Amino acid sequence: MAQENDALPDRPVKTAMLRGAMRRCPACGRGALFQGYLTVRDHCPHCHEDLSHQRADDGPAYLTILLVSHLGAPLLLAVFLAWRPSAMSMLLGFGLGAIVLSLGLLPVIKGAFVGFQWARRMHGFGEKPQGQPV
Repeated sequence: MAQENDALPDRPVKTAMLRGAMRRCPACGRGALFQGYLTVRDHCPHCHEDLSHQRADDGPAYLTILLVSHLGAPLLLAVFLAWRPSAMSMLLGFGLGAIVLSLGLLPVIKGAFVGFQWARRMHGFGEKPQGQPV
């Protein structure tokens, strides 16, 4: 099985990840990748690429938490040292900021994960459909 995938032409990883990050099909870049907020479609509505093989699981959530915390912590310290706001205003401001940033980044990162998996032919993305020649 690995030898069959090695014989297939390479897919552009950067293009596939950018298309996925824009919430588009990594194969054609036209069809919508998500059915809702984070539910990946089984097939692309435009090119009919099978997207059911994706296994993003918890990876996008972990990366989102990593990015939000690494952006928020230095900013929190800088704001506190510069203006000394009250604890309640810091809690409200940075709490809402973390929620908004997390909700914005999560589908972008998940789309890039799916694009990467498609480009690298991971988890069955490189297999030929049943009944079709190579």
